[in-house]
Amino acid sequence: MAMYESVFIARQDISSAQTEALTEQFAQIIGENGGTVSKKEYWGLKSLSFRIKKNRKGHYVLLNIDAPSAAVIEMERNMRINEDVIRYLTVKVEALEEGPSAMMQGRDRSDRDRGDRGDRGDRDRPRYRDDDRPPREERTPREGAPE
Repeated sequence: MAMYESVFIARQDISSAQTEALTEQFAQIIGENGGTVSKKEYWGLKSLSFRIKKNRKGHYVLLNIDAPSAAVIEMERNMRINEDVIRYLTVKVEALEEGPSAMMQGRDRSDRDRGDRGDRGDRDRPRYRDDDRPPREERTPREGAPE
């Protein structure tokens, strides 16, 4: 069976419990068609980059799926029919990611060194002293141009 990662965005005006019910519904469709959903991650209510069907926010959900393509096609058909789903994207992958996804890793900020805010902008910028700066190219005046 092939492995897929599927992300869908649900409307902002449904509750997180209703989003969870949608997730279970799609996982059930995969199970009925001979596949398994190994991971379900609710990423939360996030702002959209632009309005989609008059929505400014959406509930994001990730599903890691190990199923035949027919099961994924049926799940996507149900996502198209469902009015609560704004957008979806399913991608075939070589291997499913173990552990939390990149979106969930970004939420864990407890181990991050917060440090002094004064040095924020200077971290990755190259530093030049006046004598270390690369030389500027000399410009010659063009012919016929005023000097």
